[in-house]
Amino acid sequence: MRTVFHSCLKPRAAYAIGIIAALLMVVVLVMQGTELWVTAQHRLTFAVGYGMAFCLAHLIGSAVLIRRGQTLSDSVSLWLGIAVFVLGLRQLSFLFISQASIFAVLEQLYSLTAYGLLGVVGWLGLKRYEYKDQKLKVSQKEINELKMALDAHAIVAVTDSRGVITRVNDKFCTISQYSREDLIGRTHKVINSGHHPKEFFKDLWSTITQGEVWNGEVCNRAKDGSLYWVQSTVVPFFGKDGKPEQYVAIRADITSRKEAEAQTQHMALHDALTGLPNRRLMNDRLITTIQSKERYPSFGAVLLMDLDHFKEVNDTLGHALGDELLREIAQRLTQCVRKVDTVARLGGDEFVIILDRVGADLTAATQNTKSIGEKIRQALAEPYQLGIHQLSVTPSLGVVLFDASDDDSEELIKQADIALYSAKEAGRNQLCFFEAILQEETNERALVLQELRKVLERDELKLFYQPVVDDQQNILGFEALVRWFHHEYGSISPIDFIPLAEQSGLIIPIGAWILETACWQLAQWSTDPERQNLTMAVNVSARQFNQAGFAEQVQEILIRTGARADRLRLELTESMLHDNIESTIVKMETLRKLGIRFSLDDFGTGYSSLSYLKLLPLNQLKIDKSFVDDIFEDPSHAAIARTIMALGNSLDLNVVAEGVETQQQLDWLLDNGCQSFQGYFFSHPLPIAEIETLLRAKQAGHATEH
Repeated sequence: MRTVFHSCLKPRAAYAIGIIAALLMVVVLVMQGTELWVTAQHRLTFAVGYGMAFCLAHLIGSAVLIRRGQTLSDSVSLWLGIAVFVLGLRQLSFLFISQASIFAVLEQLYSLTAYGLLGVVGWLGLKRYEYKDQKLKVSQKEINELKMALDAHAIVAVTDSRGVITRVNDKFCTISQYSREDLIGRTHKVINSGHHPKEFFKDLWSTITQGEVWNGEVCNRAKDGSLYWVQSTVVPFFGKDGKPEQYVAIRADITSRKEAEAQTQHMALHDALTGLPNRRLMNDRLITTIQSKERYPSFGAVLLMDLDHFKEVNDTLGHALGDELLREIAQRLTQCVRKVDTVARLGGDEFVIILDRVGADLTAATQNTKSIGEKIRQALAEPYQLGIHQLSVTPSLGVVLFDASDDDSEELIKQADIALYSAKEAGRNQLCFFEAILQEETNERALVLQELRKVLERDELKLFYQPVVDDQQNILGFEALVRWFHHEYGSISPIDFIPLAEQSGLIIPIGAWILETACWQLAQWSTDPERQNLTMAVNVSARQFNQAGFAEQVQEILIRTGARADRLRLELTESMLHDNIESTIVKMETLRKLGIRFSLDDFGTGYSSLSYLKLLPLNQLKIDKSFVDDIFEDPSHAAIARTIMALGNSLDLNVVAEGVETQQQLDWLLDNGCQSFQGYFFSHPLPIAEIETLLRAKQAGHATEH
């Protein structure tokens, strides 16, 4: 029913009523004829004129209303226009009531129709009002819901054109810890944190006073002094003059996000273990310090430091305790320098200290840096109490000074590293400054290392052999000693290239070559009845011995060369006994089962535990040359040599004295019970051709004696 009613109120229904009303008037007028008009004009001239004008006004008004209704799709205007149109027809019919009764009927009909149409207009107007009222209520509800949602999420403040706060929501009060009374009437300076420069707020005001929306992140300070971050949007609202009259600031709390970002950035730039700056941040700060020399001329310094024998702490007490030690070291380092300086951890036990403004001239800078370095060295040397363990460690430091704004940060670190290497070579627990001569030595080492990588493919290594003799100076065997004859630089001392081979790892392929070459020679001697009992001693480095599969490699070499395992002596050094003693013993036992014998070289120079000597499958001890050299000048060296010989005898180990160069030394060693000897007094290390000559001479001497 309601649908039918609404269909009747559509525009076409209004048009239909108007058209029917107009047609009815036309039909009646046509039926009455033109005479009716003439009569009316002569009898009622004034009334007709007035009525016609009034009718015309109705018709014009209706036309305007109908047009408005069509243009604006306004049903109220349309129905009102039809109602006015019908009233105009009613007025027209009223003019002729006295002429014909039909017009009285028309006048009543038009009146009823017009009033009915006005009723429709009133009903439509009422419905429109109800609709608008309902829509207004819905809109108000939506606005209230949006406001509630905005207040729940956003921090809102309204200011006038001067920036004075006029309104704030509850969330603003909560996060700032100020009440409305504290905020309204004041500017945002009340929550200014001082984090941003003045230019930041100048840019903000420049943007919003030009009528543009500003977006950005702002750090504010709450009433209790704590900082909080907000993502802020400031929207200007314009007055009639076209200028902003108020600003609405809508903010979101992003403190948690900023803290997470700060934590992430801290993790990216700081060492996780110690909290110190890492390599990346250290390099940035070093570059900044270098660049500052253009504005503030003075010397700065880079100290590169690592701990002496730190690996032993990890190996013996575990990495957890080693990490705790590094944290303690970081704290002590930080306490030794100023706030303007930087302490960074590069990794492992390596630290960098960047000192700024240590002196206006080289002398003062050197003295001040040396003083700080010594302070660091002494502070780190103090004992550390870590749980039940008390430890003592010492640092080695390399220092380089700089005073130019165009210095290269990476080059300074390299130079400090060179100075650190020099401190290590000087005996550790030292502070060494970088000097140009150190750079030259480093360059020379680099050149030697570069050439050393090609030594095997160029076939530049040769084995020399030094005899080992008994108390009658009969040759028992030989020690194989490597020599390098460079195609361009000539002979290069083992003192220069063996340490480099150890550090670079080249000792592994070089050591394998030495062992195989010596075994080939041993195999050749085994075919000669006069020489088949000669032994061959080969030095094995810790790095070579500890490599995986070393025992298998030795066995393969013996098989490949045909050398007798019982004639091969592998010489180990005391330093090899400090690491993984259990695995060392297992590996030695594996090789011993093949028939190989072992010598402990340079005995007395290291820190071997005597208890290890009982566990190790050794056959021989070698007294280091340094003790033999000074047996007549240093009583303690003579005592050590006697002790080693007595120890060897008690453990049933053969003892070889190295470095015998005089008859007096030989006599003293013989008097004290030494059994075997090696040194220049008997022979220098010789190439195989000269060794063959030496052996033939010995054989000829024996034949003559017989």
